[in-house]
Amino acid sequence: MATKQDAIFDDDNPEWTKEDFARARPLSDFPELAAAFAKVRGPQRAPTKQQVTLRLDPDVVAKFRATGKGWHARINAALRAAEV
Repeated sequence: MATKQDAIFDDDNPEWTKEDFARARPLSDFPELAAAFAKVRGPQRAPTKQQVTLRLDPDVVAKFRATGKGWHARINAALRAAEV
């Protein structure tokens, strides 16, 4: 089980005050800067997967979701192993 660590305080980067928040401007005020932060997902590696809508029994979905992150890929692997 993870333990909560004490907060680290940095004198070079102090916590914001009410005045700091009052002076703050939204990123949309700086479109050239906002564009630099834009994240675009790159092309999928081959083979490209196809998006589908699939209805599954709730207990099946619950079991896969309970396995954590990547459960979609595990469903794909289970279907592949079934050689359907």
